[in-house]
Amino acid sequence: MNFKRKLLIFLISFSIIIPFNVFAYAKYLIPGGENIGIRINSEGVFVVGFYPVNGKDISKTSGLKIGDRIVSVNDITVNDINDLLNNFKYDNDIVNLQFGYMRNNKLNYTNLTLTKDKDGGYKTGIYVKDSITGIGTLTYIDPMNNSYGALGHEVIETNSGNNFTLLKGNIFSSKIVGVTKSIVGNPGEKNAKINSNNIYGSIDYNIETGIFGKLDKKISEENLMEVGSMDDVKIGKAEIVTVLNDDKKERFEIEILSIDKNNATKNFLIEINDEKLLNKTGGIVKGMSGSPIIQDGKIIGAVTHTVIDNPKKGYGISIIKMLESIE
Repeated sequence: MNFKRKLLIFLISFSIIIPFNVFAYAKYLIPGGENIGIRINSEGVFVVGFYPVNGKDISKTSGLKIGDRIVSVNDITVNDINDLLNNFKYDNDIVNLQFGYMRNNKLNYTNLTLTKDKDGGYKTGIYVKDSITGIGTLTYIDPMNNSYGALGHEVIETNSGNNFTLLKGNIFSSKIVGVTKSIVGNPGEKNAKINSNNIYGSIDYNIETGIFGKLDKKISEENLMEVGSMDDVKIGKAEIVTVLNDDKKERFEIEILSIDKNNATKNFLIEINDEKLLNKTGGIVKGMSGSPIIQDGKIIGAVTHTVIDNPKKGYGISIIKMLESIE
């Protein structure tokens, strides 16, 4: 057998074992629309404010800033507020502690001197929090691996605007009990009652394109809908699925005004034109983030933001962006 014939056989064999047009994400999903309660516990505790202690401004003497994440005290790991408080059990009236904190993904250290007050406790001069609770909308479920995606954007710490670094989290069932309407310059919001005893699933990732995790209960493969690529999306009519009352999912008409394939999260400019939705909400409101966008029988994305100066308009992220980011 000559060399050319051997090479041809090798190339044919090689082409057979290489996958062609392999998709890293699901081609069919169950569209969401359910309102969900959200609780995220941070890794460490976030500095969200300061108060004076004995006339001293801790923010100036310590170098700490709002948004810093305290992760250790005297080299002992701090995951939550209880961990932090456990480091303040001393007999001395004055204690010197070294705080480790993260800022811009860099570990830093600072020393704080704490004085025991008349109640026997130590005042740090720092307001902190270790969790965020809120609501949003489920975007999709993938029954093949019982995973989900929601929100279409990351959960941030509002005082600093920083990503809320995830230690653990859960989503819960919730019911809408009212809606505060959006007006120009002031976005409204869904008002919900969260059932923290009814856990839907875990939150495993809090990233730019949404929150993602696993559901606690196995989901059947009914009501599957084809995933629409960016090339499938067109200017014109579409629908969103969301909840405005109790736990009832409804579809509302929107218009896709423009498409931006290159933006990381704002891929569609949308406008609400459904009178029922406008009468109830005034436009896009907080808690609507994650509401799936449907066009031509395909799930193409999720609502993410409102335009402050015109709440009838907002933005959506491509479902492909969400799926690719988690893969």
